[in-house]
Amino acid sequence: MSDRPAGGWAIPGAAPMMFGYSDGWWLLLLYPALLWVPFGPFAMVSLGVWCASAPGRRPRLWSVLVPLIPVVTSAIFMVFPLSQWDRPVRVDGAKDPPAQLDDFLGYLAVYVGGITVLPWLLGYGGTRLMRFIRNLRRGPGKARRARNTATEADTV
Repeated sequence: MSDRPAGGWAIPGAAPMMFGYSDGWWLLLLYPALLWVPFGPFAMVSLGVWCASAPGRRPRLWSVLVPLIPVVTSAIFMVFPLSQWDRPVRVDGAKDPPAQLDDFLGYLAVYVGGITVLPWLLGYGGTRLMRFIRNLRRGPGKARRARNTATEADTV
């Protein structure tokens, strides 16, 4: 006899379960945000280098699209539920800023600024600086050397 119930694995009337909880499915939305913490800075540095070395809209578009999902997903979890953002009223009638405002500003500084924007700026700035230094060493009148695409068989 098998351990499987007669009606199948699903119990009639029960909610499907993930991670031991019936409403744990939303945790899957956080995986891109969690993976962005260790791998996002490396991706943004490489995108910054790509933007500095390649002209056009394509590298800049990818620099916006790549971090869009993890940053927006984590921002949604920082902001919602909106009912927590009610402004407390002091005794004298003035309204204080919401308690979550400091948390959200810290999130913007660390997650958006430190993990996403700063590595992109370092990659972009480092690449532009290296180009500038190479051009200075080359001299003002010297043009960039063209790449030799001919092979030895072509020159014989």
